[in-house]
Amino acid sequence: MQGDPVYLLVVYGIPIVLAITLHEAAHGLVAYRLGDDTARQRGRVTLNPIRHVDPVGTVLLPGFMLLSTLPFVFGWARPVPVNQRRLHRPVRDMAIVAIAGPATNMALALASAILLRFLTMVPDTSEGWLSDALGVSVWINVILAVLNMLPLPPLDGGRVAVGVLPPALGQRLARLERYGLVILVVILFIVPVAGRLVGWDLNIFAMLVLEPASWIRFAIGRLTGLI
Repeated sequence: MQGDPVYLLVVYGIPIVLAITLHEAAHGLVAYRLGDDTARQRGRVTLNPIRHVDPVGTVLLPGFMLLSTLPFVFGWARPVPVNQRRLHRPVRDMAIVAIAGPATNMALALASAILLRFLTMVPDTSEGWLSDALGVSVWINVILAVLNMLPLPPLDGGRVAVGVLPPALGQRLARLERYGLVILVVILFIVPVAGRLVGWDLNIFAMLVLEPASWIRFAIGRLTGLI
């Protein structure tokens, strides 16, 4: 069953699309509430996933990684446009806009766990596709929240750090944004591969993302009574 493309679409595809869609829509909505209607004017404050999908980052790359049974899935959505100068308090409000995405993912993870908790009380459903999809939703949303809160622009955590650090340090960190994705890919994916070639365990993705995400998922499980 788990190799069935329909199963993968329902159990993995739907939670991933929902997680990304709501994450991006949250950025746009909070920016609008704080004075910048750029995302709203461009149709990005919406639950329509098509408006947020990046063909490569949201569809092709995650789909390939799922079908190839890699131990992780990596992808991205179209960034929501935010004009920082139009925000009421640009530096502070940009940090709030940034944290809205990961906060939404954490809320989705908690909501999925609550639904899963009630689902286990219904006969013949705990092993079904809905149960699997909710479990995946918890895990995917926690991973997205943790990954996006790494303090490296253009990740949300980097923009939060720029907003809370002293101005001099914040400006220096902000200058890394143009190189941020390259740095992220090198640290999280290329370095571990290079480490394996020489016999070293350099799985930084596991250390920085998977391990904290596992702790958070465990805490959510305890909080909702799943564990």
